Amino acid sequence: MEYQDSQPVAGAVAGPADGLPVPGVGRTVISEAAVAKVAGIAARSVPGVYSLGSGPSRALGALRDAVGSADHAAGVRVEVGETQVAVDIDLVAVYGTPLHALADQIRAAVYTAVEELVGLEVIEVNIEINDVYVPGPAKPAAPAEVRPVREAVQ
Repeated sequence: MEYQDSQPVAGAVAGPADGLPVPGVGRTVISEAAVAKVAGIAARSVPGVYSLGSGPSRALGALRDAVGSADHAAGVRVEVGETQVAVDIDLVAVYGTPLHALADQIRAAVYTAVEELVGLEVIEVNIEINDVYVPGPAKPAAPAEVRPVREAVQ
């Protein structure tokens, strides 16, 4: 579904007096894909989010990353109405991040981004945390090569 803004801009006149196009008259269409991308970028910006999407979509995302492409809307589904939008987000959190606090921060970021950038009222943001990323043990630093010090010849 597409969002269509049929409201004229405040102060716009109904017809041009001098034959030039009037700013704000016309229609704006914002696709679900655009709204999902805005929501996905906002969600990824929150510290503690490792990745968005479920297992299969993360695997596909890894392939995209390998070829230099990115899908900012992966793991995000939106339902767009005339003036409102509902957002569903699947994600993997970083271990050690309080999950309820993380979900609240993601909601706040998505509400702000979608309402400010897209101009739609966000009625809900549903978050499903599918997994927790646990980083592996830190690799020990490789021992530095020891070179004999040459004594200065006098």
